[in-house]
Amino acid sequence: MSLRLNISDVWKSYNGKPVLNACSISFDRNGVYVLTGHNGSGKSTLLRICALIESPDKGEVNYFSGDNIFSKDIGLRRRITLVLPGIGLFNTTVFNNAAYGLKIRGGKNKETERKVNDALKFVGLIHKKNHNALTLSSGETQRLGIARAMVIEPEMLFLDEPTASIDNENTKIVEDIILNMKKEGRSKIIIATHDMPQAERLADCMLLMDEGKIIRG
Repeated sequence: MSLRLNISDVWKSYNGKPVLNACSISFDRNGVYVLTGHNGSGKSTLLRICALIESPDKGEVNYFSGDNIFSKDIGLRRRITLVLPGIGLFNTTVFNNAAYGLKIRGGKNKETERKVNDALKFVGLIHKKNHNALTLSSGETQRLGIARAMVIEPEMLFLDEPTASIDNENTKIVEDIILNMKKEGRSKIIIATHDMPQAERLADCMLLMDEGKIIRG
């Protein structure tokens, strides 16, 4: 059964300033969910909490398969991943950067090579697999971040502002990558973006956030 996520009455503040206010949402259908809203509406904070990188001040964050609730352990964390804007890269090849998640999981060499090559082809970077990753453009770097996420085959993929600060050509490539991932049913994809036209192009389900709440979906 596919992984489902339920967020119930989640609150989060930083230095006494509320960021999420009784936020509730369920991600239970396949496809692309897009969280949109102005900067400061709580989108990125909600993604980090969904991805188990941060904890809410109060409220429930539960992953399900069928009726079973998963413990928030390493097993669950390896089934989900978050790609941030301006991802960090290692001073090594594009291939080795993309392979990182598999290597720390003890992936076998031949299987790792196949999965990494497939992911790099998918994002249009296979021709740069032996280049140093630090030589990539910002758009190529973002695509490599998506490839690094894809190789671990997450059941839920969170993308925070996936086209922030990249040029129009790479924005189109990244959007096509997301649409192709949806077409292949690789995972549930949850995106945060303030770009409303982009949200309309990508979303199966659009969720509008304002003042820390999802006000329309």
